[in-house]
Amino acid sequence: MSRHIVLLTFIAFYHFAWSQSPIGIWKNLDDEDGKEKSHIEIYEKNGKLRGKVIKLLPAATITKCDACTGANKGKSLVGMDILWDMTKEANAWDNGEILDPKKGKVYACKMELDGKDKLKVRGYIGVSMFGRTQTWYRVK
Repeated sequence: MSRHIVLLTFIAFYHFAWSQSPIGIWKNLDDEDGKEKSHIEIYEKNGKLRGKVIKLLPAATITKCDACTGANKGKSLVGMDILWDMTKEANAWDNGEILDPKKGKVYACKMELDGKDKLKVRGYIGVSMFGRTQTWYRVK
């Protein structure tokens, strides 16, 4: 009997922890045209969250990061990390950066769950009030 209680407690804790985390696959919608562009996998590496493009959807207007500089210039978006160094801060993840492949620019980034299946992702310059927010949706 006590084994079952321990197992059920572990399963409940795991489910709660996972549902309160942005780790998983998300569909992003372009905040300018509202179209679904890609699937992004958010994963943990060295205690920080990162995100990489794993699939481009039919409405994606670019497939390579031609506007990027450095190592990402001209590379395929699929497999590219576009989000990195996100750390947990209270009910959000902050202090990371996000790449806008359309413009080839890197911005400071903050993310916050809105329920368990919506993620508010904000890219900004300097302070958070000077930026824009996209809502990403969990892929089930």
